Amino acid sequence: MEIRKLKTNKEAPWQLLLLADPSKTIVKEYLKRGECYVAEIEEQIIGVYVLLPTRPETVELVNIAVVEQKQGKGFGKQLVIHAVQNAKVKGYKTIELGTGNSSIGQLVLYQKCGFRINGIDRDFFVTHYAEEIYENGIQCRDMIRLSQNL
Repeated sequence: MEIRKLKTNKEAPWQLLLLADPSKTIVKEYLKRGECYVAEIEEQIIGVYVLLPTRPETVELVNIAVVEQKQGKGFGKQLVIHAVQNAKVKGYKTIELGTGNSSIGQLVLYQKCGFRINGIDRDFFVTHYAEEIYENGIQCRDMIRLSQNL
């Protein structure tokens, strides 16, 4: 698998981006301000993540997604590790991310990659998304915030 920055003249991999975040409006907004990276196998995009600067020396890892047929094979972990290393190289001191309270697998993955829970944005998904989101039989209501010092 090769991970590279998406070329500015290339169309964003919308199908993947919307897997991780169903709001095209929100995704468009952070794509304008962030850097999109894609993971490829044999020239096929199988994964994506975006690094979004938020505050001095802090970057947020947003929209980590892997095509469904490749999930559960370690590609998501490779993307997270790449993002953390990439943030270090760019000189950031902290990397943050947020995920839904119903995203059980993602919460496990991020903690295995060294992230620690540091807060909860109550009702984030209820307030910012028009349609209800369900995962693992649980309504996604709250944003679980995690971070890692680099």
